[in-house]
Amino acid sequence: MAAAPTFRKRERMVSNLLIEALFDNGNSQSVSAFPLRAVYQVTNRRDGHAPVQLLISVPKKRFKHAVDRNRVKRQIREAYRQHKQLVWEGMTEAQELLLGFIWLSDRHYPTKEVEARVVKILQSIGKNEKMKQ
Repeated sequence: MAAAPTFRKRERMVSNLLIEALFDNGNSQSVSAFPLRAVYQVTNRRDGHAPVQLLISVPKKRFKHAVDRNRVKRQIREAYRQHKQLVWEGMTEAQELLLGFIWLSDRHYPTKEVEARVVKILQSIGKNEKMKQ
């Protein structure tokens, strides 16, 4: 029996350098599935890091209350945790994927719908990265 999917601390993007690399240098690509947009970049893997580093952003402009932002982040995080193998399978030992999810809507969506959009984005990223190898 396979182990349950996890989302470990080392899979979270917390380094300001990585965040700047993802958004500032122009090497990133973007995929949208409303109400989500994913910005991603493949880099060389560093020691001790997971193959995929994830960042989730729900702007205060969209939801004024922290409880609403946290709910959306929880939905995205859980959907990613369940389906992360879609992008992990295409990664080589030397690659690292920097992935940022950005929420675009100002309303809540059902968890199943958020999950479907996350899966669609992960499949798209997985296909794109397999073609580059």
